[in-house]
Amino acid sequence: MGFIDQDVNLNAARLFTDEFMLYYIQNMGMMGINSYSIALPSSARIDIREFYTNCMQSSLELFNRASNVLQEKGLFIRAPYIPYPIQAEFVHKQHFMAGWLGKQRPLTTIEICFLFDNLYRNSLGSALLTGFSQVAQSNEVRSYMVRGAEIAKHHSAVFSKFLSEDNIPTPMSWSLAPLTSKEPVFSDKLLMFHTTALNNAGMGYYGASMGESARKDLFAAYTRLSVEVAEFAGDGANIMIDNGWLEKPPSAPDRQNLGNG
Repeated sequence: MGFIDQDVNLNAARLFTDEFMLYYIQNMGMMGINSYSIALPSSARIDIREFYTNCMQSSLELFNRASNVLQEKGLFIRAPYIPYPIQAEFVHKQHFMAGWLGKQRPLTTIEICFLFDNLYRNSLGSALLTGFSQVAQSNEVRSYMVRGAEIAKHHSAVFSKFLSEDNIPTPMSWSLAPLTSKEPVFSDKLLMFHTTALNNAGMGYYGASMGESARKDLFAAYTRLSVEVAEFAGDGANIMIDNGWLEKPPSAPDRQNLGNG
């Protein structure tokens, strides 16, 4: 069923700044690249593969155009970087995998990358859900958005702490906060659907981050935060079910039920 015209109010007052919209579009381009790169290899039909290929290309174009505009405006947020290595090094001690107690080894570049990316996405998510909370029409959805914004702030603080402990700067924009409008822009159904999609993407990013983080304290943090996101997502699904907003995806036949007549 998707959505209809009544799910979007095109005449509503502005809710977000131009800067936030650019960051949001850039992030949606990144999410599209990741999602379509997973969907394409799983497809057999030529027309479906061509469709995902076109979607991949449009996501790449969207990301690059948004990044170019951000750079032209002096708004592009660069990831932290380290001095260029002089020579290749090899791991000789199991302490490389440690992370529970005592002195920690410095973060690797891949760990820094995932920490920064997750910090960036949660900063965007907190601002987005704060804006959603201002325009949500039901108390239930409004409270859910406020809760989600607070979770995103907490996760941002966790990632920032890991980086700051290694004296790695975490520059972020001051232009992420929503404006003060409370006029509904989207229906509560659309707000919940969009938030659910972001929850699913966030858990996917955390899973990838766990797989690439050798330090045990990072792995434990991602595990703990993933559980928190999963609980939040589950509560969101219940809200959508209670309101008749959650469409059931196509499923395999229930062979046991069919066999029972």
